[in-house]
Amino acid sequence: MAANALAVMSPEGGLSRYLTEIRKFPMLAKDEEFMLAKRWREHEDPEAAHKLVTSHLRLVAKIAMGYRGYGLPIGEVISEGNVGLMQAVKKFEPDKGFRLATYAMWWIRASIQEYILRSWSLVKMGTTAAQKKLFFNLRKAKSQISAFQDGDLLPEQVSQIATKLGVLDEEVISMNRRLSGPDASLNAPLRVDGESEWQDWLEDETAVSQESYVAENQERTQRMTLMEAALSELSDRERHILTERRLKDSPTTLEELAAEYGVSRERVRQIEVRAFEKLQKSVTAAARDKNLVDA
Repeated sequence: MAANALAVMSPEGGLSRYLTEIRKFPMLAKDEEFMLAKRWREHEDPEAAHKLVTSHLRLVAKIAMGYRGYGLPIGEVISEGNVGLMQAVKKFEPDKGFRLATYAMWWIRASIQEYILRSWSLVKMGTTAAQKKLFFNLRKAKSQISAFQDGDLLPEQVSQIATKLGVLDEEVISMNRRLSGPDASLNAPLRVDGESEWQDWLEDETAVSQESYVAENQERTQRMTLMEAALSELSDRERHILTERRLKDSPTTLEELAAEYGVSRERVRQIEVRAFEKLQKSVTAAARDKNLVDA
């Protein structure tokens, strides 16, 4: 798509220079963005795609800067975010009525987070939504309760964080230890003679076959696709309120949304509940049609 255009805008040539260069690309007015998106979607116009991508490179950089605490080169984080942006432009449907930035944020964050989870450790950190949420929010949660000490957290600190993030105490303890210690190679010798390695003493205790793992991964991907389709069926207001209230790590308050829309807190709550019920119904119906749930 616009990959060739982005290739010359890589932050690898120098982050400061890159950030200066991307500020030269103009922001798009809503009508201009709509027409460019239509040109790309209906005619695959590469120039239109290029303008859509380059006008949102600053958004990628801004989001990427929020992931500087994971010890990875920020240039690579930005590059991964750019990949997510290009995917968003490719799939963006302007007729749905919302702006590209709103839609692209999810693709950018997902691309960056997958890269961090993939690169931060040789050992997979976990695949559930709760584990990912814990991985990306543990440092912030510890800072909020002034848990700056090295080593294990105090029991009351563990409980506070587990309650706040909606995970088990054991998961908080495990993740904190994981993030506090460096990776160790499984090929490291146990003894000086080097005849025995750590991996020689490891045993696979799981009963899940490779076929089952692949099947589960495919089903998870299908469910995410169904979720995206179901969200697109909601009105702009329903989708925005549901996203702000239930799909963000730090949900927007009812008061803030009530002020934004000029309605009462109770009205916002009603819209949220109704949107969630519509989402559940749509996802369940689509999943049943695809035999992803029992009839």
